[in-house]
Amino acid sequence: MPYIGGVTDLTESPPLSGAALIKDYCRRLPDAPGVYRMIDAAGEVLYVGKARSLKKRVIQYAQGRFHTNRIAHMVDQTRAMEFVSTRTETDALLLEINLIKQLKPRFNVLLRDDKSFPEIVIRREHPAAQLRKHRGAHSIKGDYFGPFASAGAVNRTLNTLQKAFLLRSCSDSVYESRTRPCMLHQIRRCSAPCTGLIGLEDYAALVEQAELFLRGKSRAVTAKMAEEMQAASDEMEFERAARLRDRIRALASVAQETGVNPETVDEADVIALHSEGGQACIQVFFFRAGQNWGNRAYFPRVDKSDTDEDIMAAFLGQFYEDKPIPRLILVSLEPSERELLAEAFTIKSNRKVEISRPQRGEKRDLVAQALTNAREALGRKMAEGSAQTKLLNGVAEAFGMDAPPERIEVYDNSHIMGTNAVGGMVVAGPEGFQKNQYRKFNIKSTELTPGDDYGMMREVLRRRFARMVKEEETGEAVSSPRPDLVLIDGGAGQLAAASEIMADLGVDDIAVVGVAKGPDRDAGLERFFIEGREPFMLEPKSPVLYYLQRLRDEAHRFAIGSHRTRRAIDMKKNPLDEIEGVGPGRKKALLHAFGSAKGVSRAAVADLEKVEGVSGPLAQRIHDFFRR
Repeated sequence: MPYIGGVTDLTESPPLSGAALIKDYCRRLPDAPGVYRMIDAAGEVLYVGKARSLKKRVIQYAQGRFHTNRIAHMVDQTRAMEFVSTRTETDALLLEINLIKQLKPRFNVLLRDDKSFPEIVIRREHPAAQLRKHRGAHSIKGDYFGPFASAGAVNRTLNTLQKAFLLRSCSDSVYESRTRPCMLHQIRRCSAPCTGLIGLEDYAALVEQAELFLRGKSRAVTAKMAEEMQAASDEMEFERAARLRDRIRALASVAQETGVNPETVDEADVIALHSEGGQACIQVFFFRAGQNWGNRAYFPRVDKSDTDEDIMAAFLGQFYEDKPIPRLILVSLEPSERELLAEAFTIKSNRKVEISRPQRGEKRDLVAQALTNAREALGRKMAEGSAQTKLLNGVAEAFGMDAPPERIEVYDNSHIMGTNAVGGMVVAGPEGFQKNQYRKFNIKSTELTPGDDYGMMREVLRRRFARMVKEEETGEAVSSPRPDLVLIDGGAGQLAAASEIMADLGVDDIAVVGVAKGPDRDAGLERFFIEGREPFMLEPKSPVLYYLQRLRDEAHRFAIGSHRTRRAIDMKKNPLDEIEGVGPGRKKALLHAFGSAKGVSRAAVADLEKVEGVSGPLAQRIHDFFRR
């Protein structure tokens, strides 16, 4: 984290705004590196920037020259500023990146899709190391390999590694409880160290081979296997030779599945940017251990006035803020302040990081391939966006709205006879489904009759919109913005329940539509319910109807998924967890002695007392608990 030298105290600023306010701040700013934030009247951060000299950089906003309309609009909305001085410009850059990721300012280039990448970890906390997929912080002791662009890519590689190196993937509890080899051993994907079919020393040798392969030493590993296969064949151990042959074939399949595998690039990320019409696509290809581990497209939020160099710099900073940084980053164009970025990445990763735009050879070809992918992906997105605009115009026309909806919220409930009831909310708009805005609502009311769908919908909508109203009234940052259209899965009854809540909360200016399934739940025969209008249907082959069906089905899928997750958690609960004095150790001892919680419930007090760690009073408490 950057060194923070101090926060400038500007709480006594005069009641000025815009350029005049900024000019007043500049009189008290130091000629030193730092980060500045521009804030509007509602306290929302408009922009975060860094400067080699805070004084010289910020004064530019007050001069009114060379501003685009966007920057002029930002300056005009500024009502306050905050400043943090840092030791160096590099520290300022690192802090700027961190703040942009946290605050998501409206006027910054913003990386919106920021999911973590899956990795492969060889977990070393057990004598027999485990091979598994991992996502998130490196909290497990072991060796990490990645990133992989998708779960599919890492699953394919794991599958191959199991075939080639026969490493276990089971959890420690499963490993300890095995008395005979599992199915994975029978299909030749595990060497079964759990039952002693392979010694720990020999198993460790397999682990080391897998690590060498993942670190790019595939040729050495394959050559050694080939030598062992030939030796086994010479000694007439044909079954062992055949197993080694199958493992070599598995390793060879990795090269075939990962596509382009460069000879001159061992570890690098290849990043290419294509922008057009105020939109941008950035393709990232991951090369590790001399292999292509997949690619992913990003569509950062940009403005027409942003240069490609600034977009690339902003993307690199935000992308690597919480991800491992490779030694080499190959780019299609040099980002602004390339050397400063490289220095910041070097400090962050504790090793030299190079950002390079290759001019010739294989590296240039890799960048060209990524650029082609970026161009094609942006073209597809722009075509989809045009189609999406037409659909939203059609929705507005069908429901009599004044303008196409920018935010549509769709609600559905899921339960089984009232148990594990969950309400789901999905969100869609001009850019498609906004999955980071999805919400689930565990139904909390104890007064509802089991299976009361109307009551569940009332609870979900009241909780959702009461919070929105409170945030709007208090001026807090709104966690879920106000929608233009609310779709309810249901007919007249559900619409009446929803309208009642919306009117009660004073948000009845939001359009609410009920979507009822047709007779026999036939798709295409849906009826739509709007207050003040007779129920109506859309043309059976209307694209707008198909779009609304997709919205409803997505809400249904999300609600059912949330319900199943909650039900699965409840099914895993053990009654022993509710008994005071029964911790993990005693719970394990009781289950080992009686086989299950049901077996414990049938046991006599005397039998319970025989279990290690269970005293007489605790045995009586357990006995009484199951007979309540």
